[in-house]
Amino acid sequence: MQQTEQAKKQYQKMVERASPGSRTFANSLKAFVVGGLICDVGQLIRNLLLKGGVSEDHTAIYTAVILVFLGVLLTGLGVYDKIGKFAGAGSVVPITGFANSVAAPAIEYKKEGYVLGVGAKMFLVAGPVIVYGTLAATVVGLIYYLVK
Repeated sequence: MQQTEQAKKQYQKMVERASPGSRTFANSLKAFVVGGLICDVGQLIRNLLLKGGVSEDHTAIYTAVILVFLGVLLTGLGVYDKIGKFAGAGSVVPITGFANSVAAPAIEYKKEGYVLGVGAKMFLVAGPVIVYGTLAATVVGLIYYLVK
């Protein structure tokens, strides 16, 4: 019994030595900076569209479309994965991360065909987000309608 207890303690010490230390602050800082830079790019696009004479209503739509396009383009070029490895959640949370979550499986499973590969796998990650986002928007819309 003592030998088993001693072996457990020895094993725990070995695990603690082999496990990498927590880098929470560094990872949070990287996520904050990269997420902020993505938002800055979105703001720059918005400002350029407004300066170019696009209406306020259309500017939001065009900005989102351009950011999604950039996310898909960078995913296709293999750049977004590198950004994701560096920034973690800082690259996942903005709309470009959503574009990446749709484009990456589509690219990865293209060899399995357009229906069973691209079509089936494209919304593997993004599908639940779309479903629950739509559901939440419907519930909030109904509540707003009933209250107003």
